[in-house]
Amino acid sequence: HLANYQIEKLMEALTDGYLRALGESTDERRSQIWSLLSTTESQLSEQFSRFAADFAKVDEAHARVSRLSVPIPFADKLLPAMTFDVRRALAIHARGIAHVVQNTSHLSPKDRAYMMTAELFLMQHTCHWYCKSKTVASARMLARHQTPHEQLVASVSAETRNAYLTLINGG
Repeated sequence: HLANYQIEKLMEALTDGYLRALGESTDERRSQIWSLLSTTESQLSEQFSRFAADFAKVDEAHARVSRLSVPIPFADKLLPAMTFDVRRALAIHARGIAHVVQNTSHLSPKDRAYMMTAELFLMQHTCHWYCKSKTVASARMLARHQTPHEQLVASVSAETRNAYLTLINGG
């Protein structure tokens, strides 16, 4: 599904850029880097929104994700109440990413970078959860980014957090 997009490449460029900006010693240089990153943020938001819209066309039967910690064959059919629709999760993530790019909360560049990173990592966690399981997704997040799932959820915007938790908890 991701073949037609540069989402992973843009995510990497953003996270590397954020770290570079935070490591700069002068405000002027930091401002230059933040400014350059705004284009990448916009591209990523636009591409992820298109991806979520394209994925929304996937048949519901192929978009179910088990809420169970471990994968159980046919859980979506045997325990449908224990699943959620990943298409809805991707739409939540697309809105969350766009919200941070638009900076409707008027965050400082540093706080915005932190929130965007959390939004991106939570979206990545959802994708891994869809492809594997919640346990595998959480383990990957810890291994790659030293970040537990709970910290990601706590670090995204309130809008993303509330919609995401309602979805994954079956509300």
